[in-house]
Amino acid sequence: MSIEGGAGDLIRIVTLLGAAVIAVPLFKRLGLGSVLGYLAAGLGIGPFGLELFSDPQTILHTAELGVVMFLFVIGLEMRPSHLWNMRRDIFGLGSLQILVCGLLLSAVGLAFGFSLAVSFVSGMGFVLTSTAIVMQLLGERGDIAAPRGQKIVAILLFEDLLIVPLLALVAFIAPIDPSAPADGSRWLGIAVAAGALAALVAAGIWLLNPLFRILANAKAREVMTAAALLVVLGAALLMQLGGLSMAMGAFLAGVLLSESTFRHQLEADIEPFRGLLLGLFFLGVGMSLDLAAVGRNWPIVIAGVLAMMVSKGVCIYAVARLAKSSHTDALDRAVLMAQGGEFAFVLFAAALASRVIDPTVNANMTAIIVLSMALTPLVVLAHRRWGPRTGASMEGAQTPESLAGSVLIIGFGRFGQIASQHVLALGATISIIDHDPQVARDASDFGFKVYYGDGTRLDVLHTAGAHHARVILVCVDNARAATQIVQHAKTTFPHARVLARAHDREHAIELIKADVDYQVRVTFESAMAFGYEASMALGATPEASEILAARVRRTDAERLAIEVSGGIYAGKSLIQGNAQPKG
Repeated sequence: MSIEGGAGDLIRIVTLLGAAVIAVPLFKRLGLGSVLGYLAAGLGIGPFGLELFSDPQTILHTAELGVVMFLFVIGLEMRPSHLWNMRRDIFGLGSLQILVCGLLLSAVGLAFGFSLAVSFVSGMGFVLTSTAIVMQLLGERGDIAAPRGQKIVAILLFEDLLIVPLLALVAFIAPIDPSAPADGSRWLGIAVAAGALAALVAAGIWLLNPLFRILANAKAREVMTAAALLVVLGAALLMQLGGLSMAMGAFLAGVLLSESTFRHQLEADIEPFRGLLLGLFFLGVGMSLDLAAVGRNWPIVIAGVLAMMVSKGVCIYAVARLAKSSHTDALDRAVLMAQGGEFAFVLFAAALASRVIDPTVNANMTAIIVLSMALTPLVVLAHRRWGPRTGASMEGAQTPESLAGSVLIIGFGRFGQIASQHVLALGATISIIDHDPQVARDASDFGFKVYYGDGTRLDVLHTAGAHHARVILVCVDNARAATQIVQHAKTTFPHARVLARAHDREHAIELIKADVDYQVRVTFESAMAFGYEASMALGATPEASEILAARVRRTDAERLAIEVSGGIYAGKSLIQGNAQPKG
């Protein structure tokens, strides 16, 4: 029985969350992946399962915001310079794959006896790969940043951009409606779309950074999160009002903010919403699988799924090999991208409204797309188990030596600035975050790119690159924050050596207990240098001063070891008679 209506809103939310919580861990435990778990959960609670939901399209429409936020996060990673470097893959490889696959899949439609217009719309709908599924699968295996993953991302971006001209083409090939407005309205639509695009670019260049700077100075974390959501949803709404793709608007907003000092903080704020809504999207896709339509037209649906997936897979493999990818990478790309995507639903809905396709074709093609999306995780699993097991592609990859120097610096005050000179002199690549937006602005005057971010947040550390940093330097001057960062880093990023600045003696003991790899008391070290010079001023030789300094260091280290073990330290200063300054 359906639970729609009345006081069922809370029940629907609990049902959705419960289905995801049960199905996703189970499917991941079975090695089937989270995407298939979401799809199966949606099918189970949908109108063709337990019938707990009767209108999955409402959920699917809302959950499309997950795809929107996903593309915003991808846009944050796509700096304009990076996009320019990927231009051959985006416009060259992407357009070649779409052209060849579009022709081949349209031919499949003609072979099934459909008209040219219906074959073209159906074929191009299947060309549009599921960004949500492919990016989720790439993310689960950690391939998004790899060279072969970047090629796939480039193709997906081009396909997402293609939805705009495809919708225009559908309107062009639609049968003439005598009651429709004159052609001038199309030019008006183009002008509105161009105006929306220009407004978004202008806001990204001149408005967003000053806005986030004001909010960061206000020190209100929840407002920063609200502003991040406002940017994503506002960009999506602006593009939708302009007749363009919501996902394209979110992606463009991400690109415009990719060089911003607030990039890491924005990504961390958006991530929880993105993951939840993306899971909801997959649940909606599972619910929308019309088993009744599949049952009525199962021969054409099953044949369509097999014909489309095989044809598209062969086409992708051939294009990849033509672009000089290895057999392994080409086969991997074909397996990952052989399904239809979520933008096909948008295209089919527009074609149905324009009377290019009829309701029967729309139902059949929607079932074909959904089935192909549901089958993709299974095909990927089969390929992983029985496919060729060759080494990972190193095309365009950095060598281990070039990655060995990656350093994350948290806190870029005077201490962090001096410490950074040493790692920069070794040629290390550094990423810097600081919780003070003024520091980020001041550092830019000296050629440093400092990102705004709260280092005590684990999600911010992730987005700042702590998961692939070799060394993490904790240079903040807040003792409590430094301890929290060290605890997060040692627990979550055990591969990295963690070096921290200690505020005083008690703080040094806290850091040692947090298993920090190296800590330094700034006051102690400066006082040791000062004492060395004082002994020299009193007439001691350099050798005698060195011996005296070594003796002081040894005594201090012994006392510190006793305190850490708990023999003396009780959260206060040392016992009387052995008391030392707390520096």
